[in-house]
Amino acid sequence: MSEVQSSFYKFAVHGDTKATGKEMNGKNFAKLCKDCTIIDGKNVTTTDVDIVFSKVKAKSARVITFEQFNQALTELAPKRFKGKNKDEALQQLYGLIIGREPTNVGVTKVAKAAAVDRLTDTTKYTGSHKERFDESGKGKGKSGREDIPDTSGYVSAYKGSGTYDDKVKEA
Repeated sequence: MSEVQSSFYKFAVHGDTKATGKEMNGKNFAKLCKDCTIIDGKNVTTTDVDIVFSKVKAKSARVITFEQFNQALTELAPKRFKGKNKDEALQQLYGLIIGREPTNVGVTKVAKAAAVDRLTDTTKYTGSHKERFDESGKGKGKSGREDIPDTSGYVSAYKGSGTYDDKVKEA
């Protein structure tokens, strides 16, 4: 029975940082039933599991205790193992649960490094984004993000800037 309780605890805290492990919510109960192959798709479905969960929990509660969990398993056992008596079916159900813990199948993996390297390679940047980095690939900071206006008094993009004094001296 302690092995079943340890599996109950592992599934109860799965995915919930605030969980104490004394109570299990409906989502984690369904996950336990799915991961431990209690749900087989023929005799026991996810709908059956949800109905049993709703039946054993308190009216206003959203979680079940270990005692209510055992009561739920007692209701599911004859459905899962048809043709066996209740005690035998319950023992086989406990056998499915003992030593199991939540699986993380389908969890998102870290992106491949090659794609990230390609996206962060500053030598491949074009247009205005290219101006934000120097030749070594180091960012220029604020000067790379903003167009700093030329306040020298000349019209912008004037090619002869700084030549006024030379022209005045020649005359």
